[in-house]
Amino acid sequence: MSTIISCNTYSSLAASKRNNPRVSTQGSSFVRTPRSFSWWNRQFLPKCSSYKHVHCQLQNGQEKRSFSLKECAISVALAAGLITGMPSLDWSPMAYAANPALSDLSVLISGPPIKDPGALLRYALPIDNKAVREVQKPLEDITESLKVAGVKGLDSVERNVKQASRSLKQGKSSIISGLAESKKDHGVESLSKLEAGMEELQQIVEDRNRDAVAPKQKELLQYVGDVEEDMVDGFPFEVPEEYRSMPLLKGRAAVDMKVKVKDNPNLEECVFHIVLDGYNAPVTAGNFVDLVQRRFYDGMEIQRADGFVVQTGDPEGPAEGFIDPSTEKTRTIPLEIMVDGEKAPFYGETLEELGLYKAQTKLPFNAFGTMAMARDEFEDNSASSQIFWLLKESELTPSNSNILDGRYSVFGYVTENQDFLADLKVGDVIESIQVVSGLENLVNPSYKIAG
Repeated sequence: MSTIISCNTYSSLAASKRNNPRVSTQGSSFVRTPRSFSWWNRQFLPKCSSYKHVHCQLQNGQEKRSFSLKECAISVALAAGLITGMPSLDWSPMAYAANPALSDLSVLISGPPIKDPGALLRYALPIDNKAVREVQKPLEDITESLKVAGVKGLDSVERNVKQASRSLKQGKSSIISGLAESKKDHGVESLSKLEAGMEELQQIVEDRNRDAVAPKQKELLQYVGDVEEDMVDGFPFEVPEEYRSMPLLKGRAAVDMKVKVKDNPNLEECVFHIVLDGYNAPVTAGNFVDLVQRRFYDGMEIQRADGFVVQTGDPEGPAEGFIDPSTEKTRTIPLEIMVDGEKAPFYGETLEELGLYKAQTKLPFNAFGTMAMARDEFEDNSASSQIFWLLKESELTPSNSNILDGRYSVFGYVTENQDFLADLKVGDVIESIQVVSGLENLVNPSYKIAG
């Protein structure tokens, strides 16, 4: 019988995630069909040629590093400054890029520090309540405090907890008033659990029980996220009329993706939990949930796994995307990018094409396991069924200053077992993807009509 692993099972990513930041660029989009060529290996690996060597060293248990991370970051940044795009969907080595999108190396290597998928999802919610954010931030800062060894780390955690408790006490009335009327009872209940959990965390710190801090922090941040979701009153905008009849996810949903891993003695089967954000990408997320309900991905192999991305979704046969049986044509969806400060996403154009070079995307490529749509190199509105998960170090390709944000539709993040994405290989099989929550937020589900 296969066993489903958990996040603490051995994974080679422990080394590769820390020491193998990879930026791949070519044309303006991800490959969909041929899967044998990695443009990264031809163009960027020579810039940081010690990566492969270091990765093998770490897998063998050695902690030596034969390169300077700063030097490698600069190499990547300088190379990325010469081009703008990503591997095209045809993966042609002859694909090229147009005008540079990066203007300042210092910006590239000093992006925002938020790279936790849970935090990114919380900040992406369409709410404006300062009081709850002032509770959220010190609780998230506990992660950094725990990186400090010994007593100093726990002292820092204690300060975080006290700050969060103080903010909660001072801002409770503002938080409650920010709850949507239809969700107020649930929100108040979650707030009560948060208050009680805060006291428990304080006791954990006083008892100097360091191992119990992180699990309790995760629990409290879940309550914070629940409260924040209960502040969202309905769907925040109207989808453009031309896309209104497509499957739309008006809210959030979560799926579990079970993958059968081949030829890996340390990893047999893994379930990845993925949160899909329809608040910021309703067309993209709705299209994916609709395909999941059709069982489109069940039994499909991983088709690209090169240390930069994991990619799948290219069906057998000549088609490069999902053929809608009701039309017998490929169903395509538009490029969909939500920008911080905007009330609705931009459709059909990259932020670069719109001249928004410094705009901050609501769903940035800032977390390991960021999930997005592949598309044709020169056609913004050509995404269909091919999806990819990014494996990256966000400090080297930070949000708002990399070659991905604003060019690809991000619509979710892997929130559990994401570390094991780097262990997937071409040929590993997606046994199933199942919607585990939020299916009620899917409107216009085509799978119910066409079967």
